[in-house]
Amino acid sequence: MGFGAGADAYDRFMGRFSRPLARRVVELLDVRPGQRAVDVGCGPGVVTEVLVETLGADAVSAVDPTEPFVAAVRERLPGVDVRLGGAEDLPFDDDTFDVAVASLVVTFMSDPVAGLTEMRRVTRPGGRVAVSVWDHVHDRGAASTFWRAVRDVDTGRVSESSDLLWVEEHVEELCATAGLVDLRVVEVPVTLTFASFAEWWDPFLLAVGPAGAYLATLDDDVRHAVRQRAAERFGAPPFDVTATAVVVLGTAA
Repeated sequence: MGFGAGADAYDRFMGRFSRPLARRVVELLDVRPGQRAVDVGCGPGVVTEVLVETLGADAVSAVDPTEPFVAAVRERLPGVDVRLGGAEDLPFDDDTFDVAVASLVVTFMSDPVAGLTEMRRVTRPGGRVAVSVWDHVHDRGAASTFWRAVRDVDTGRVSESSDLLWVEEHVEELCATAGLVDLRVVEVPVTLTFASFAEWWDPFLLAVGPAGAYLATLDDDVRHAVRQRAAERFGAPPFDVTATAVVVLGTAA
């Protein structure tokens, strides 16, 4: 799926959008000192870092199935309990945490309901759970302009895979199926200004995520055509890009 490129590549590609989103997600959870939290599918530690700022490293745990990400978080955030593993089988006891977060990761779980059920299991009754996804379903995600350009050039391509889009569309339903209650959905827009087209485009060449992985499969001519079409869609720089995330907040029963 394109997450083996490492933490630095992810930071350049998606971190620019996911960092401001992470702060908003933690704010929505009303995280407070004295609580314990887990970041599920932590990636390079974007949400983990925000949790540490509020709770301290010894009150935060993180888990991810990608070894380079786990290594990066251990280096960046000493004192955090960072473990290698998948959301579907979390290596923590029942009722361990007051807060559990899965930001921009549920679409990549092999079994989203199992992963969300595990998040509920490790969260104490009454504890809070947050799940976020980009809204690519309505063409408002962080990579939506890229996919629009792709569809202009590669007319057989729809967008991200149908499996990913299905999870994004049904994320609230999946949370309910996993046993989370008192669900609330909040839309969070993130707007960035790019001084040049290259500033926006170049990170796509790092082969991170579905967009980067798709781009890496193209021959030079088609890749150039996608680049040109994206540049035409934006017009002359500087330009703004707004990505909207859907955040589902729930309570562990």
